[in-house]
Amino acid sequence: MFQLTLSEAISLKSQSVISKKGRGGRRHTPYAFTELGVAMLSSVLNSERAVQMNIFIMRAFVKLRQIISGNKDIANKVNKLELDQMKQELVLAEVYSVVRKFMDAPMPAKEKIGFDTSGR
Repeated sequence: MFQLTLSEAISLKSQSVISKKGRGGRRHTPYAFTELGVAMLSSVLNSERAVQMNIFIMRAFVKLRQIISGNKDIANKVNKLELDQMKQELVLAEVYSVVRKFMDAPMPAKEKIGFDTSGR
C-alpha cells in the first residue's frame, strides 16, 4: 500500500462529486494498493466478502495488465509519430529561417532591358 502524490490525487477527482473543504472533504491524499498488496491482504482476511472483493480486484489487475500489453504496439507507434513530428518541425524551422533570409534581403536594382539610345 502506498500514498498517492498530490498530482495523482488531483487527476482522480471527479468534478461533479467534490465536497467543499469546510464540509468534510479529503484532507490528505488517499492510499492505494499494488497488486502484490492485494494478494498479501487476501492471505490475512478470511471473510467471504473479503475473499470475493480480493478476487474481483485481482481480476481487475489482470485485465489492466492485458490492456497495457496489448497497447504497447500502439504506444510505440505514437512515440514514433511524435519523434517524426519533432523531426518535421525541425525541418520546417530550417525552411522558415531560409525563407526569412530571402524576405529580409534587399532587392537588387533592376537593370533596364533593351538598347541604350542615349549614345553613350
